[in-house]
Amino acid sequence: HFPPAPGDWQVAGTPSRTQLVGTDPHSGVTVTIDLAFSNADVLTMRTSITNTGAGVFDLERCMAGTMLAPAEATEALTFDGGWGREFHEKREALGSSIFLKENRRGRTSHDRHPSIVLGRPGFGDAGGAVFGLHLGFSGNHLIAVDRLDDGRRLVHAGELFEPGEVLLAKGETYASPMAHIAVAANLTSMAQSFQAHVRETILTWPDGEMRPRPVTLNTWEGNYFALDPVSLMAQAEAAAKLGIERFVLDDGWFGRRNDDTSSLGDWFIDERKFPKGLKPLADHVIDQGMEFGIWFEPEMVNPDSNLLREHPDWALQVEGRPLLLSRNQLVLDLTRPAVSDYLFERVNELLSTVRVAYIKWDMNRDLTHAGDAAGRAATGRQTRAFYALVDRIRAAHPQVEIESCASGGGRADYGVLSRTHRLWTSDCTDALERQTIQRGASLFFPPEILGAHISASPNHQTHRRHSLSFRALTALPYHFGLELNPLELSRTERAEVRGWIALHKRLRTALHGGRAIYRDAGDGRLVHYVLDETGATQFVFIAQMTYGLAEQAPPLVLEGLDPDGAYRLSLPGPQEPEFFRQTPEQASMLRGGIALSGALLSEIGLPIPAMRPESALLIEITRTRKGR
Repeated sequence: HFPPAPGDWQVAGTPSRTQLVGTDPHSGVTVTIDLAFSNADVLTMRTSITNTGAGVFDLERCMAGTMLAPAEATEALTFDGGWGREFHEKREALGSSIFLKENRRGRTSHDRHPSIVLGRPGFGDAGGAVFGLHLGFSGNHLIAVDRLDDGRRLVHAGELFEPGEVLLAKGETYASPMAHIAVAANLTSMAQSFQAHVRETILTWPDGEMRPRPVTLNTWEGNYFALDPVSLMAQAEAAAKLGIERFVLDDGWFGRRNDDTSSLGDWFIDERKFPKGLKPLADHVIDQGMEFGIWFEPEMVNPDSNLLREHPDWALQVEGRPLLLSRNQLVLDLTRPAVSDYLFERVNELLSTVRVAYIKWDMNRDLTHAGDAAGRAATGRQTRAFYALVDRIRAAHPQVEIESCASGGGRADYGVLSRTHRLWTSDCTDALERQTIQRGASLFFPPEILGAHISASPNHQTHRRHSLSFRALTALPYHFGLELNPLELSRTERAEVRGWIALHKRLRTALHGGRAIYRDAGDGRLVHYVLDETGATQFVFIAQMTYGLAEQAPPLVLEGLDPDGAYRLSLPGPQEPEFFRQTPEQASMLRGGIALSGALLSEIGLPIPAMRPESALLIEITRTRKGR
């Protein structure tokens, strides 16, 4: 039941879904606001504007959603970063002026993620009510916080338009992206709501249900552009013996692609590298019991390409302005039907002739001078044309899964995720950097869709050296895989990697469906708990990021345990914890030799020995007796 709406507004719907419609005859517009609550207690909001007047309506701004926050919410948490440094938390105090954050990069971006969290100063993982908002859009956007006269604040989020970008003819409608809003007791509760919301309402899986996430090997850091089918087949055989389930061929298989200066747009198999095409490699991968995946960057084109030589007008451009290169490439104008048709035909032909189960869809530059054939700003329409192309490919090949990559995590939002199945969280595979990156991303995304790979040591981006255990435990809770050449692993490393893969396969159902809890445990330690659905088992990941100040780390107080239950601990997988020292009692406790009560673990805590910096530990806690 809804009370009468004020003025000309009409209200209809159910307790979980509401639509408001208001008409302004003077300006000739109708505004429609759609609101809905998901089972995860996340509110979604979308605004549509219809031109009901006689002339063209120039829409300059339209917020997708607005959230009212209390006056005491004076601290804002946003996400900053760059290539290889995504999802880094940034806190700012809100004053009496408008807080405004705009993104004009033409994609979600690495440094201005479309999300914000408000709360009392000092809110965190365990305490302090928070108000979180995420805008599900992959293009330009803005987030504004406006202080009202009574001290409360309005948080707005919407698409950011270029001048003259949205011109509505009579009867035309602009539909905003969706804003997603969660109110929670703390950051961990907010993350749990957003993660459940993604699982229930955002993701669409082939056959309607997520299957266990295949352990993936991606060839990029193991080969770069030096692709040889004989070596790749040998790598596939080695990968299968390790337990890999999906083998993804990255950049370098098309055109005359030996580096990043040529051939984007020429989506024809490079017969110099693959004289028999890709089918023999794909068939060999499949014969080893794995899926075959492949890398594309459809939206981009190199000046050194047959495509741009034949169609120089197909690049996004503004007449009279120079074409600005980034990573030696330009952006194709997907708003032109001929361009989208060409790209669909090239992708469709490969998927129709080679047994491809997975696409790594990349986007390696921002948009600049994004003008269409008519000379109008086209950033938003380019984003929607990208969505339409992905939708068209998925409709033609519904069993193919797609990963969203944009120089790593540069296109990670609910808009792209509603039509893909995985996010490449960052191009930086350094385990120490990934701990922070993945923790920030986990506030909005469930672990099973965040790609996380074991890479070589020293790391290719930072040149740091880390133990295989630290690299594996950093990637283990997420969509797990390898980013290296398996032929270059030593015999000892191969045995250890097999152990980590086997452990991930045993735990992934619990890790990808359980309830996650995040804590900064102090003294350089980050803690990530996962409680399985039964409540009988808990997995505790501890990362020692820096050298601890205390000689003995404070006890780790655990959560979610039955206080009257009895629990035993174990260190699963091929772990060799890097402690400075440990007592015999601690060693016995960590390996299940001592039963502990839930009350002891949740009130006094677990005395973890002091860990060496840049090391990690996984403890599996299993209930052996239920309480009364």
